[in-house]
Amino acid sequence: MAQTPANPYVAPVVLTGPFARLEPLSHQHLDGLVEAVQDGLLSQLWYTNIPTPDGMAAEIDRRLRFRDAGEWNPFTVFDASGRVAGMTSFLHIDAQHGRVEIGATWTRASCQRSALNTQCKRLLLGHAFDTLGCIAVELRTHRLNQQSRRAIERLGAQLDGILRAHQRLPDGSLRDTCVYSITATEWPTVRNHLQWQLDKPRNSD
Repeated sequence: MAQTPANPYVAPVVLTGPFARLEPLSHQHLDGLVEAVQDGLLSQLWYTNIPTPDGMAAEIDRRLRFRDAGEWNPFTVFDASGRVAGMTSFLHIDAQHGRVEIGATWTRASCQRSALNTQCKRLLLGHAFDTLGCIAVELRTHRLNQQSRRAIERLGAQLDGILRAHQRLPDGSLRDTCVYSITATEWPTVRNHLQWQLDKPRNSD
């Protein structure tokens, strides 16, 4: 009996650049992720949903279930020194139409406003467009998360619109979601811009 072709969108892959390395998420990364999420008390941020130290193992399980269902491809992020820096994922995978979202991302506070986030996005976008052949990549964030919105806009993504009262957060408040995207035709320009950001002498993003 012929086997079903593997889904390349969820295939394990290691993505490496000078400032960051992305590895397939694993329970072997649990201790590093617990330590990383305590850098800056990230789980206390009300406008985003970042796992607590006690909830990290369950969060790994959740992301791996989505991977096994073909919906996500989750990664652990390491900084240039090899220290665990956070998590990110391809999510809402639409293999039929060649679309993914980059999201479910958090980064330890001491790595924020560094080259790490730019490097991660360069690696993920390059894999999405150059390897998987995506037609568009989405990025989403809370309307009030100004730091995240500025970071997404610095990538060169365009605001498609705002989904009002899109989700209910754990504290009961409603989230308006800003939806950004980069299309395949925009990718060469965005790629050059990101590479310039990574190559230029700089102290921060």
